[in-house]
Amino acid sequence: MAGLQEEKQLVRDYYRALDAARGREITEVLERFCAPDLFWRGYHPFHERTGPKTVAEVFWEPLHAALFSLQRRQDIFFAARNSLHAGGTWVVSMGHLMGLFDEPFLGIPATRRIAMLRYCEFNRVEGGRITEAACFIDLPQLMRQAGLEPFPAPTGVHLIQPGPMTHDGLLYEDQPLDEGKRTLDLINTMIGDINHHESYASADEELHHTWHDDMIWWGPDGIGATYTIPRYIEQHQGPFRQKIVKRVYNGHVCRLAEGNYGGFFGWPNLTLTPSGGYLGGPFEGEGQADMRVIDIYRRSGSKLAENWVFIDIPHFLAMQGKDILPKV
Repeated sequence: MAGLQEEKQLVRDYYRALDAARGREITEVLERFCAPDLFWRGYHPFHERTGPKTVAEVFWEPLHAALFSLQRRQDIFFAARNSLHAGGTWVVSMGHLMGLFDEPFLGIPATRRIAMLRYCEFNRVEGGRITEAACFIDLPQLMRQAGLEPFPAPTGVHLIQPGPMTHDGLLYEDQPLDEGKRTLDLINTMIGDINHHESYASADEELHHTWHDDMIWWGPDGIGATYTIPRYIEQHQGPFRQKIVKRVYNGHVCRLAEGNYGGFFGWPNLTLTPSGGYLGGPFEGEGQADMRVIDIYRRSGSKLAENWVFIDIPHFLAMQGKDILPKV
């Protein structure tokens, strides 16, 4: 077992300090825990940023101001070495950021009620500092809580999405290496199946290779969640494959696993050519568009059981000429 306690503890301490900080204290927290040349990847409209001060001022300070008394409700936490050529040790956190939505955020009107904002963050830790990060939030979900309808009816259903059914996603203690390897191998097999799906007689056969029959796909707002292999095919995979005429797989920045949990993110994962009708299209200027995605998985035995998915849909649509964010 390779110990990752220092990296895990650093991120836990960082989150504890960040969640308690207010105003300019937020910049101080990021400067204390992050490298001066921190490279941060954020959900649309934040994109790529460099340096703790910039990330604090552009993202964390406005978010804390909007979601008063912000509380991190973490469902999954794990760490491992990146299995891809870029390497590095990464710590992954997923859950909801909860607060009182007392001030507007990116033009989304305040509700003065509890708001739950889905998030997933990958943090690369080197030399006792966070040097690189990818932070995805589900902005359309927050819009819907504020009474806005950014999309037509989704193919699945959107919920305040729970953590693992097994309630064992917080891997504060290091896990056996062989369990993480089993999870990573299964994720790699699943990715290979997607990239060569034409070799299977049907989508059902493809999915049964790596997924349990009662799989749960916790998709982002605009697509939604779906349950069991047949409904996943009907409510996500089928519409996606039917309405995307060309798909280019660009690979991932980070792919890792610890214990029964694993995941990846890309920047972008895919470059897609929609045929019209996907997520409410066609849009003016519709053509190739990048899809940035985070996937987090739970393995149960020899197959995948749950999948939490974060897609930067506002960026994907903005590249097609459709801006779903409210006008400020």
